[in-house]
Amino acid sequence: MNPATPGTVGLQWTTAGESHGPCLIALLEGLPAGLRIDVDGVRQELQRRWLGHGRGLRAGFEKDELQVLSGLKSGVTIGSPLCLSLGNSDTRIDSMPNLKAPRPGHVDLPGMMRHQSRDIRAQLERASARETAARTALGTVARQLLAEFGILVGGRVVSVAGIPGEQVEDWHAAIDEAKEKGDSLGGVIEVVADGCPPGLGGFAQAGDRLDARLMGALASIPAVKGVGIGCGMAAGDSPGSAFHDPIQLDPDGWAGIGRGSNHAGGIEGGLTNGQQILLQAAIKPIPTMRKGIGSVDLAKMEESKATYERSDVCVVEAAVVVAEAILCLELASAICARLGAVSLREMRQRFELLGKNASPADWPSDTDGLD
Repeated sequence: MNPATPGTVGLQWTTAGESHGPCLIALLEGLPAGLRIDVDGVRQELQRRWLGHGRGLRAGFEKDELQVLSGLKSGVTIGSPLCLSLGNSDTRIDSMPNLKAPRPGHVDLPGMMRHQSRDIRAQLERASARETAARTALGTVARQLLAEFGILVGGRVVSVAGIPGEQVEDWHAAIDEAKEKGDSLGGVIEVVADGCPPGLGGFAQAGDRLDARLMGALASIPAVKGVGIGCGMAAGDSPGSAFHDPIQLDPDGWAGIGRGSNHAGGIEGGLTNGQQILLQAAIKPIPTMRKGIGSVDLAKMEESKATYERSDVCVVEAAVVVAEAILCLELASAICARLGAVSLREMRQRFELLGKNASPADWPSDTDGLD
């Protein structure tokens, strides 16, 4: 279960289930009472996750049969844990063959060495990206909570195999070519959030920092190998006078203040600063390839090609959906920590006290005025 922000109460979630087991289970704790959940909207996001050029055979038959097991009354949250079940269409975990040669880039070899067992199937079933369907479902619920406060999350494909996302036909063709060759492709995605109030997150302890939490959350997507906020790795390429975002008066900004740029990606000192939150993530090529790659037959201890499993060719578009969901989970957790999450009515009242239309000139100049 993800840890709550130290010293605060946020959302907590956990998932269970294997790729080819009976189902996935998704549990979300800390939702306020009074939030009406659009269950059909959750189903739509689960189906959106299966879309995208380069998806494999499973996208054609997996139904993600969603059931709400607890946490709702007449479609409205009641303050207790929300538990969802996603039925798997392919449930052959006990009869599927084991892998003879581990796949570089997957859990196969390190998981086998961890357990000192050649039952690779026992490792890969849980490490599979199938688990992200459960987090997509929970993230869609979190998105619905964020919408109550005008916070909107979106994403896009930045590139596939180095081809700009705007050149859709070109990277579709590259994926088709990779499929013909039995290969796989990766890319870069971007997710953003608009409407976040300043001050979400924390700085008192390392675990409070929202930038660290967001980067770690995106890195938990199985295919992600790099995450950046704002300018990301390019932040080291320019002097401070060119990088940092000038503070300026802005009648449309929070408390009348805005910025001339957004190189920081909406987070400074571990806190949201009222600007758009912007993150990018690098998605590696899928490690299962029909053409194979060098490995070792574990029973014979002979060099071999890695075992092929039914897989996708490219998951960059699907990764956008998952990354949006995970960003929603972290931001919803942060706003629950900031506002408390006993009831949605109480959260709305506290949101109005955050000072969007206030003037900093009217605020106390030292801590004596905070009592």
